[in-house]
Amino acid sequence: MTLFPLPPISQPVPAPKVETMGFLLALLLLPLYAGLSVTAPSCSRNVRIVGGNFTLSHGWTPGSLLTYTCPPGKYPYPVSSQLCNSNGQWKSPGTSVVTRVICKPMRCPAPVAFENGAYSPRLGSHPVGGNVSFECEDGYILRGSPVRRCRPNGMWDGETAICDSGAGHCPNPGIPIGSVRTGNRFSVGDRVKYRCSEKLIMIGSEERECQANRVWSGTEPICRSSYSYDFPEDVAPVLDTSFSQLLGATNPLMQKSENFGRRILIQRSGHLNLYLLLDSSQSVSTEDFAIFKESAQLMVDRIFSFDVNVSVGIVIFAKSPKVILSVTHKDSRDEMEIAKKLEDLKYGDPDIGTGTNINKAMMQIYEMMNNEMAIFGGRQKDWEKIRHVIILLTDGKSNMGGSPTEAVKKIKEVLNIRQERTDYLDIYAIGVGKLDVDWKELNELGSKKDGERHAFILPDSKALLQVFENMLDISKFVDTVCGVGNMSTNASAQERTPWHVIIKPSSTDTCRGALISDQWVLTAAHCFHKKNNIDLWRVIVGDPKSKRGREMQIEQWFIPEEFDVYAKKQQGIEEFYGNDIALLKLTEKVKMSSHARPICLPCTVGANLALRRSPASTCSDHENILLKKNEIPAHFVSLDDEIMDIVLKEENERTICLQAVSQAKEVFPNLTDVKEVVTDQFLCSGTGNDASPCKGESGGAIFLQNRYRYFQVGLVSWGLYNPCSKKAAAPTKVNRHPPSAGKIARDFHISVFRLQPWLRQHLKNVLRFLPLGPAS
Repeated sequence: MTLFPLPPISQPVPAPKVETMGFLLALLLLPLYAGLSVTAPSCSRNVRIVGGNFTLSHGWTPGSLLTYTCPPGKYPYPVSSQLCNSNGQWKSPGTSVVTRVICKPMRCPAPVAFENGAYSPRLGSHPVGGNVSFECEDGYILRGSPVRRCRPNGMWDGETAICDSGAGHCPNPGIPIGSVRTGNRFSVGDRVKYRCSEKLIMIGSEERECQANRVWSGTEPICRSSYSYDFPEDVAPVLDTSFSQLLGATNPLMQKSENFGRRILIQRSGHLNLYLLLDSSQSVSTEDFAIFKESAQLMVDRIFSFDVNVSVGIVIFAKSPKVILSVTHKDSRDEMEIAKKLEDLKYGDPDIGTGTNINKAMMQIYEMMNNEMAIFGGRQKDWEKIRHVIILLTDGKSNMGGSPTEAVKKIKEVLNIRQERTDYLDIYAIGVGKLDVDWKELNELGSKKDGERHAFILPDSKALLQVFENMLDISKFVDTVCGVGNMSTNASAQERTPWHVIIKPSSTDTCRGALISDQWVLTAAHCFHKKNNIDLWRVIVGDPKSKRGREMQIEQWFIPEEFDVYAKKQQGIEEFYGNDIALLKLTEKVKMSSHARPICLPCTVGANLALRRSPASTCSDHENILLKKNEIPAHFVSLDDEIMDIVLKEENERTICLQAVSQAKEVFPNLTDVKEVVTDQFLCSGTGNDASPCKGESGGAIFLQNRYRYFQVGLVSWGLYNPCSKKAAAPTKVNRHPPSAGKIARDFHISVFRLQPWLRQHLKNVLRFLPLGPAS
């Protein structure tokens, strides 16, 4: 019998065609036919870029966006994109027609001044990969980075180098590279001003004041070239810190840090208004708008994971804004309705026209705030308890409507934002693109909080998505928020599936399992059917401090009394895996982090919150949401920690999936009823391009994704075919082979829905369960 469980068990409209007609009749009809045959002109194909490539969103037709790309360390000059106008001309904002673009090398700006020290080399600008070194005169201590390297995005790595004597109430604020500072006194109330050298643009605060708490107000300025941009790995932690401070100070689900630059206390009776402003102008491609939507959805999902009251407003804009959802509407607090509104957003909405009018869009936010304030009436104190966060996602600068700073001024007035209330408004301005995004405008829009940045430019929409995937790092949660995995590009395998554990006995064979709480693991019973000494087993849990994870001991294990692999031997069924489930209680609780976190177990309150369902939901509701389809894409984790794809066959497809068992005569020679082997407890996969689990992957979670969260619907139990070879090319690589001729692959997984009574019996004091069904 071939099974893969762990041993010891073997596991354009054409003119009408005129054939013949008189000359006069032809002349009379010509205007009509000519009108029918006119098509919009296509744009010239005489476009090229030296050293790079370009893409077209809709070919050479009007409305198509031509986007230029260059290798890392270079940028397209003089434009990075052009739009095919209705007259058949390529046009970029603020420029004449451009027919030739080249990829020019990025350069980092040179220092203009450096106090109390020296720097080298002294160049007009620095190439990518070049360094600049800083040294201090005697009596001064160097703070910041002594050596800084020019990165491929035209930005310096490290921190501003400062030679500080320690005098003054506030520390020397330094002179960032490319800037000039006015002001050399650093006592309370003293101010310093900055300007950038020619052709550089300032991001951050032009003026900063030394405060009584020894902290300079505002944000350290950065002088940068117009073509520079931010890397997502730099933006994500900055946004993460800012939002963590916004949400975490009174949130019991987050660690408290004494290093927060500010503290925003959202009380339990307080409220957060989140306004999402999505650019849907003509220059935004269909694909980019889709990523704007997905990024907004990610943000909403993360925000609703916190223990704060949230209302979400959604506005799309081009020439005009359009309110999709107002914060005054009841649906603005319903995450399900918010998600549906975002999902239903349509690209190229005719109601908003073309062009980019950020000022009008921001004015729409002001009107929304003004309407809400009117609802509060005379309860000004209650109105002023609300925190407001605006997130602007745009692909470039506004080309109509004037400067949006006037709208920002009105917003601050309606919210009564003054010195002591600056923390009640955060505006994040995020540009997507490179050359065509207006740094100055974004900087004017973005808030300037002490030690924080609120204006960013990312190279493309994929980088934007990466940022939002990494925002609000779940490792800061100290409570057991379930089903959160980091699927960003830079995440490790364990961070992608932080619930995944290895169960290792004293022998070399292993099983897999899943954390379902901070102390309990769900796995397969057949891993322990010989009742080996519990002291010989270890559970390896993800640990950010160790590549191999942390070994933990088992305090107790529980296996159903009905589990007996030999229960049907007399019926000619050598091995039977009914009730193949086990629970392990660890001797100590697992410290929650980005590497160790429970998966959501359906039918529990935690899973219900993750699914954003009504508190009155039942276990049956969860099964209907997650499994009541013919085909359900799902996953398991391989021996080499890769996420493998399968499709669970349910409803009308289940019978077809099971047929293979009766055909496997070498395994079940006398089988007359498939249900004797595959009971209703099992989920079936293994058809088409499904991956089949290998020996040693038993007990691992069969999981699926819903609304950016992950849910365990089953666990790996047994199968007809083991796809893994005995020897791998490398110790960490598992070779998987498709079935040879005559071999059939089918895999069976214990359903967590079918074994609910047993799970509830042992976990009733660990997890909060929902009623089984309406009659429960």
